[in-house]
Amino acid sequence: MSNILVRGLSETAIANLKDRAKKNHRSLQAEVREILEREGSHKRLTSLEALRIFEEIAERAGPQTSDAVDLIREDRDR
Repeated sequence: MSNILVRGLSETAIANLKDRAKKNHRSLQAEVREILEREGSHKRLTSLEALRIFEEIAERAGPQTSDAVDLIREDRDR
C-alpha cells in the first residue's frame, strides 16, 4: 500500500473534511482515504468511449422515433 502527502490544503477544505468525517463516524484520515479510494478506482470514460457506448445502446434499442403529426392523428381518430 502506498502513501501520499498532500500539502497546502486550505483551512476551509480541512474543516469541511473533518465535518464530513465526523458525520460518517470516521477519522479524518479514514475519510480522506475513502474519498481517494472511491474516486481513484473509477475509470473515467473519454468522450469518444461514452459516445460509442451510447451508440451501441441506441442500436440495440432500435428506432425510437415517432412523428408527432401521426400521434395527433391517431388520437383524433379515436
